[in-house]
Amino acid sequence: MNKKPTYLTLKDHSVSGEEFQLKHNLELDMLETFPQPEVDKLSDYYESEDYISHTDTKRNLLEHVYHSIRKISLKRKLKLINSFNSESKNLLDIGCGTGDFLETALKSNWNITGVEPNAQARQIANSKTNNSVFEIEHLNKQELNSFDVITLWHVLEHLPNLEMHLALFKSLLKPSGTLVIAVPNFKSYDAEHYKNYWAAYDVPRHLWHFSRTSISKLYKREHLELVKTLPMIFDAYYVSLLSEKYKSGFMNPFKAFWVGFRSNQKAKQSKEYSSHIYILKSSNS
Repeated sequence: MNKKPTYLTLKDHSVSGEEFQLKHNLELDMLETFPQPEVDKLSDYYESEDYISHTDTKRNLLEHVYHSIRKISLKRKLKLINSFNSESKNLLDIGCGTGDFLETALKSNWNITGVEPNAQARQIANSKTNNSVFEIEHLNKQELNSFDVITLWHVLEHLPNLEMHLALFKSLLKPSGTLVIAVPNFKSYDAEHYKNYWAAYDVPRHLWHFSRTSISKLYKREHLELVKTLPMIFDAYYVSLLSEKYKSGFMNPFKAFWVGFRSNQKAKQSKEYSSHIYILKSSNS
């Protein structure tokens, strides 16, 4: 078994203040949070009023920026899934938070199903989606090969038992279906700039930290082929804003904007954006 060297040592800036390491899986070119909390303890690390994807509040600059970006992102996400020309339009959104993407898809005549482990976020989501959002165990009740599109918007990095979940998503996808995954990229300029203050590491809630190589290799094992990679331009700015808060104690929007801008400019050459959307199709369809 290959030894996994320590890539960084950093702390949980938002909830516990505990220290964690990032171990570099050289075979997959992926970082792994160490130690990882026990599965039954993971929810403790989400117990914060500042955990933004579980609330619709707009109390400060960061939350206003988040919700402004989300409005634009929702339109882009809808345009993306509509481009797949799915006949039955069966959509599964995993880790759907407060349900805004599902609500947007519902208005565009998609047949929606969502799963969200957080009870508060799930209640908000169900108020927007005609009670179409369930606990994570609901995945085991779904018919195999039943979804045209499965989406995980910044969710894969949160899931324990990674390989088990990858196999489950493949089994729920129609042979002609599309899997859409958005995750941060630890090889981006903003990640290199902020190092252990980079907000998208978000340990220990983020258990895995992906590169473009790791996504391709992981899904090849499940006979899914990476067919397209898209940049998430806004993530560099939002992540830099939060990273500045961790690093200096305040958000420093001018500096954060500059780092985000530089990250996107450098990514035009390197293709290493702050976050990517990966589009995967069955390689045996």
